[in-house]
Amino acid sequence: MIEANVSPDAPPRRRVTLLEQVPLLLALVALWIMLWGSVTPLTIVTGVVVALAVTRVFYLPPVELSGRFNVFWFVVFVMRVLGEIVVASFQVALQAFAREPMPYSAVIRIDLHTRSDFIMTGTTIAVSVVPGSVVLEIDRVNARLYVHTLGARTDDDIDKARAHVLSLERDLLRAWGSADEWKAVR
Repeated sequence: MIEANVSPDAPPRRRVTLLEQVPLLLALVALWIMLWGSVTPLTIVTGVVVALAVTRVFYLPPVELSGRFNVFWFVVFVMRVLGEIVVASFQVALQAFAREPMPYSAVIRIDLHTRSDFIMTGTTIAVSVVPGSVVLEIDRVNARLYVHTLGARTDDDIDKARAHVLSLERDLLRAWGSADEWKAVR
């Protein structure tokens, strides 16, 4: 579901400068190189040309980074998500082969602490790559995620699932969020 959040009285959006788009351009060039499967001068040059064309022809909202990045806490966050992927994979596999009836599931609304598109996207990816949960909808305006989760039999299970998503957001804010956002969730 796409929500338009533009009022007729809103001032026109300013054009994003090339310098502000450097992270996006680098990501697009890296994606181009991965798609071609080779790192050659021609691949890099064509990747830069395609990235510039895409960012200039199509309107893309600015990627607002906090300007703060903690490598240690980012590695901790990535290791946590990788560990959860391994554990959850075994849990879901055991549930699939169990003779018991399929576990209960629930769709949970989770109000995030941040309104940063970057952090919301990172949290959404972290939730969705772990087997047993998937983000169904993102409400950007209200900073909410709607998450489908397996194994939610009781209200306590639902509270645990909600706390888990919020802890992922908190860990990502510790690694990459602004100082104000990190203070708010500490």
